Amino acid sequence: MSDNTIRATVAAPPASLPRHDERDDLASARRVLATEAAALDRLARSLDRRFVAALDLLGGAKGRIIVSGIGKSGHVARKIAATLASTGSPAQFVHPAEASHGDLGMVTPADAVLALSNSGETAELTDLVSHTRRFAIPLVAITSRAGSTLARHADVALILPEAPEACPLGLAPTTSTTQMLALGDAVAVALLARKGFGAEDFRVLHPGGRLGRRLLRVRDLMHAGEEVPLAPKTVRMDEAIVRMTAHRFGCLGLTDDAGRLVGIVTDGDLRRHMSADLLARRAEEVMTHRPRAIGPEALAAEALRQMNEHRITALFVVEGGRAIGILHVHDLLRAGVA
Repeated sequence: MSDNTIRATVAAPPASLPRHDERDDLASARRVLATEAAALDRLARSLDRRFVAALDLLGGAKGRIIVSGIGKSGHVARKIAATLASTGSPAQFVHPAEASHGDLGMVTPADAVLALSNSGETAELTDLVSHTRRFAIPLVAITSRAGSTLARHADVALILPEAPEACPLGLAPTTSTTQMLALGDAVAVALLARKGFGAEDFRVLHPGGRLGRRLLRVRDLMHAGEEVPLAPKTVRMDEAIVRMTAHRFGCLGLTDDAGRLVGIVTDGDLRRHMSADLLARRAEEVMTHRPRAIGPEALAAEALRQMNEHRITALFVVEGGRAIGILHVHDLLRAGVA
């Protein structure tokens, strides 16, 4: 879409409002992004042993990581809790005001608390902080003020480096919340790396949506048992064709005396070897040797890549040389992988 098309689709401002130069809008947006990017760079350079100590406390919790904050910090805290939970660190958001009215029961001595407050003087956090001190629950703070009440009472305080808010008035939380969010992501990913959390773990926690489909394994989709079209390589072609037709994959896998997959007969092989005596020949005379195959633990996306690359519609699934399953491109389409 051209710039002219974009401008044509945007409604003109009301006549009562002064026209605004779009260059001013772009300049304003770029100032915001540059301000926040510079703040993130300072944050990265400010990390030290305290960050590692925070990981020790949060990663050592036998229960959950309780994340809390109010206002804009509360919104960030909810997102951090969700990111922690989805990357292998059980976490839960607890609203600090609700904590004062019974939800402190959610915070147990087995947990660790991650509290967010830009000023470090958020009154609503008082009861939660007191609860952690009373029951020796590890407390990690994220705040901009090293001398604040929250920072002084925390076991570890992660201090956001001084940086101007991107708001031209210097009032709306912008840069500070971006730093909090990024630091929360850093904590979550560092804990992920510590735990050795891998793609398979991620798939277990994300079974739905596009991400879950991308991480499906061949084993999850393959046909197995009697559904797999197999026959000894010595089978006559008339019987081979009957078995191919019965299984409807358009192919037949052929095995040697030890049960290993050694060949395949496809519809294409039938056309290439069409002759008066085809039905009386043995399958090994017609088969394609060393058929394409894939392992059961491979990602379904890898199976799709092979099918596209070699222009085939089915792959045998092989383990220890034996065909234990078969995967058709239609299986991938139904699962949303293709």
